[in-house]
Amino acid sequence: MARILVTGALGQIGSELVPALRQRYGVDNVVATDLKALQPSGAAALAPDDHLDCTEPNQLHEAVRRYDIDSIYHLAALLSASAEAAPQLAWSVNMSGLYNVLEVARAYGCQVFFPSSIGAFGPDTQRDMTPQVAVQRPTTIYGITKVAGELLCDYYASRFGIDTRGLRLPGLISYVAAPGGGTTDYAVEMFYHAIRYGRYTCFLSADTRLDMAYMPDAITGMVDLMAADASRLRYRNAYNITAMSVTPEDIAAAIRKHIPGFEIDYDVDPVRQAIADSWPRSLDDSAAHADWDWAPRYDLDAMTKDMLARLTEKLKPAPRRQRT
Repeated sequence: MARILVTGALGQIGSELVPALRQRYGVDNVVATDLKALQPSGAAALAPDDHLDCTEPNQLHEAVRRYDIDSIYHLAALLSASAEAAPQLAWSVNMSGLYNVLEVARAYGCQVFFPSSIGAFGPDTQRDMTPQVAVQRPTTIYGITKVAGELLCDYYASRFGIDTRGLRLPGLISYVAAPGGGTTDYAVEMFYHAIRYGRYTCFLSADTRLDMAYMPDAITGMVDLMAADASRLRYRNAYNITAMSVTPEDIAAAIRKHIPGFEIDYDVDPVRQAIADSWPRSLDDSAAHADWDWAPRYDLDAMTKDMLARLTEKLKPAPRRQRT
């Protein structure tokens, strides 16, 4: 039975990945770790959660040894906009953390998942139907760490035989975790504001087209890739995946089908707009379909319907306790 360690477990991805892994492999076989203090609840409280700083190699070694880990999902990282605000910290967290994880994997023979991103591409890349193998010259520190991470994982696979695998993730839309400093987080914010206020001011321009995926599809992709037959995998680090190529206006129009009075206006953030303009507008994910049967279930309309329903329930005020 797999024994799995998840770093950055309290982040946007980890908040949904950990429950999915526990459902598949058993609660006691998935160790959720994060730099922040963990606040387990419900079924999550049954698992051995731990505090972990990935930039401290001794902490990683101790966690892998203590919990007898054989697979690591390394999610701890600074996202695009946050990384641009603190590039030195981003390099330390994103690169030193990954290097430490790979060294621990080499010492203990662990499998490693590393999430790359559409941010690994740059303005010199073909922006429409960006192929699996393409020019990668990003102009952000986040993108640079993702390209370097892909190459470092490839090196550990070829040089040391470590089973490293990864995905180039598009923007991810989730109802579980709050936005966390990513350029595509406007999409998540829009749903919250649509329900709470009926309007949203977007920090990207109306026609900024980027690839997105609903988080349940992304989580399934991660788990399926890690379980896939290694002999089928041509690329390992990292496969393009996507579910929809959309603009802020597209998402607003989909929301209006359920909230007719929803309004959107724009106050463009030049830093995040420049980041978005350097990324692909659409990805070619045919290699993922062919090599490990990637097949997203949610398009824009299906995602919007589910997102609004789940967020409405989540944001519903708690019932008042009656005084006795």
